[in-house]
Amino acid sequence: MSVDVLVLNTAVVDFRRSDFEFVDGLVGKGGLAKCKTKDMPSYSQEQLNQWIKQGFATAGGPGNTAPLIAKTGLKVAVGVNLGKGDFDGLDAQGRYFYDIMVDNNIDMSETYIHQQLPTGITFIHEKGGKEREGIAYFPNANNDFDFEHFKQAVTRLNPKILYYMYSGLSDKGDANNGRDLADFIKWSRSQGIVSIVDSHTLAGEPHKLISSGTPVAEYKLLMPLLPVVDLFFTSSDEAKIIENTLRSPRDWTAFDEVETNLHFLDFLTKRFWKNDSRTKMFGVTVTNGAYEKHMLPDGSVKGPTKIESNFMAGDVIDLIGAGDSFRAGLVAYITHNLDEFTTGSMNFAEAIQTGNLFAALFIKAPLHDRYHNIKSYEKIANVVRGGMSYATFYDLMAELSEDSRFIGK
Repeated sequence: MSVDVLVLNTAVVDFRRSDFEFVDGLVGKGGLAKCKTKDMPSYSQEQLNQWIKQGFATAGGPGNTAPLIAKTGLKVAVGVNLGKGDFDGLDAQGRYFYDIMVDNNIDMSETYIHQQLPTGITFIHEKGGKEREGIAYFPNANNDFDFEHFKQAVTRLNPKILYYMYSGLSDKGDANNGRDLADFIKWSRSQGIVSIVDSHTLAGEPHKLISSGTPVAEYKLLMPLLPVVDLFFTSSDEAKIIENTLRSPRDWTAFDEVETNLHFLDFLTKRFWKNDSRTKMFGVTVTNGAYEKHMLPDGSVKGPTKIESNFMAGDVIDLIGAGDSFRAGLVAYITHNLDEFTTGSMNFAEAIQTGNLFAALFIKAPLHDRYHNIKSYEKIANVVRGGMSYATFYDLMAELSEDSRFIGK
């Protein structure tokens, strides 16, 4: 048995409510943090299950990526830890996560049921308007991610692309100063697998960290990882904190967006890339597109280049998962064009634009149906390549979701 994409780790259910004021006490107003299981609010399983039924929950982590990739026609599997409980063997949130994946044709055969720790939960203080939401993440069973166990999953499923989510959010996954994850990625590459790893460090209020130049210890986990991973994309805010952590802090107010992201990608790739006859692609996502830089198998380097999104019009419903959905589109495109990627002949701008389209479709989708807007790869590719007339493209977007009408530039 083989799959196209295997997504690992960070199974989490996001609960959003306006009465989660306790979140601000845990993480600061509008802040975000990784919290300990012992500090998790003692909501009963019945209460969590009721909120799930009432529509206050969404599947995060692989839930923001795996179903989107699968909707393009690829075979996708998820390997995660879920908590034991009374809902057909899983706890309430684990059952919800599992069923959502299965309903979207995801192979869940590599689910590990943790006997002590519950499924991961994120509590989001939903404030409405443009005010930043507070986010408290409880990794729970994700903290006990076992690379040796999931090596067996990689061997059995033999994926073309391995997608690990995330560096910085799992005690065991981040053990040995990140070298365990780096060794796992090196091992997977030895099997001929292309790898992508997210870095998502929940550490207070990002803008304060950037302005103060404060380093974040979890970003040091990237030191052994970045030389061996094939694909790495981060947000513009995280890029500044990463550089502040891996070198001397800088005053980012002295640079505009273009200067900031070009500088970051040059810094990152000059420090961590080596010519090992593999295609590599690093990038930074911004509100209206993404910057990318890539190395070809012959060692030549192209970029950094900004690919501005063609799909920005329309109302945003929820920004959480925007980066994940961008990477889902990127991974879907690369998997569908894997030979071209590995030989370095792929259209890198099209790959980025596919990520832009996925992000636009995802953040404009209603929370109760986050995957509805993504269609087959052929339809997505036709839109990205401009193969539709203005009227046909508009009609397709209207067909995808009446709540998500928008047009490309």
